[in-house]
Amino acid sequence: MSKLFISYSHKDADLRVELEKHLSILRRQEVISSWSDRCIRSGDKLHNEIDVHLDAADIILLLISVDFLASDYCYDIEMSRAMKRHEDGTARVIPVILRPCDWHGAPFGSLMATPPDGKPVVDHTSHDQGFLEVVKAIRRVVNSRGSSTQSEKDSVINDIDHSWPVQQTSHSSNLRVKRTFTDHERHAFLSESFEFIANYFETSLQELKVVNSHLASDFLRLDARGFEAHIFIEGQERSRCGVWLGNQFGWNNIHFSSEGVNTIHGCEELMSVDDDGYELFLKAMGMPGRQQVNDLTRLERKDAAEYYWSLLLERLQ
Repeated sequence: MSKLFISYSHKDADLRVELEKHLSILRRQEVISSWSDRCIRSGDKLHNEIDVHLDAADIILLLISVDFLASDYCYDIEMSRAMKRHEDGTARVIPVILRPCDWHGAPFGSLMATPPDGKPVVDHTSHDQGFLEVVKAIRRVVNSRGSSTQSEKDSVINDIDHSWPVQQTSHSSNLRVKRTFTDHERHAFLSESFEFIANYFETSLQELKVVNSHLASDFLRLDARGFEAHIFIEGQERSRCGVWLGNQFGWNNIHFSSEGVNTIHGCEELMSVDDDGYELFLKAMGMPGRQQVNDLTRLERKDAAEYYWSLLLERLQ
């Protein structure tokens, strides 16, 4: 079984959670065991635990985004240590490109990244498709470590997978062609977006309690189509919300209410799926009587989740 270490920026915690779900099949099959700083228990020494698991890892995933590159700890400490082990041949480093950023000039820029061709996970039709490519890459690396002779391991250490296509020539970056999205694709995108928002809220509520020790919070997953979030100060509920999938105006939407899911007042905000002929995205209705700081007509999933999260926190700020 290969030991997997996950290095990431906490700004990408929601994407790490998604990745961990996709890694579950490899864990169940005892292909890997995975570790990230979320495994650290209360009372453990943070940096000591990270050092121990980073030094013991067979495979080190670098979850690359602009926040990872901007993090002094991720870039200067974890990444530098990972690359040293990679160069020594004691571990394999796999850059996982989460979001678009200028990563090619980084020390790991010469390594073959995943998803293939360095296409960011968030630029795939769905995150599931992007993370599927990541899981396939990890499985190939594990298999290569188990079946290769030492000399083969030494040669493969500088190239994550020789079967992957290698770009040796330049080509135009203007390759997009308009298309028509089906109702099935829109429905799948909406469902995946709701799951993303639910995971975002659950993780954010956990982090909120860590940063603000005087707060308590509850995340209640009601069913596959709805959840509620509650925040308490000194035992008194100060903010709540409900988010659910529902049908309004003839199409499914992601609804928000500051009163919870089962409310006679209906929703205060909703998001629907839209597209520009190239990709799908979310579009918010815009709450009446409010001056919106950001454009709500084209939202990526993280932006959509953060918008609803801001509505929950506005009573406290």
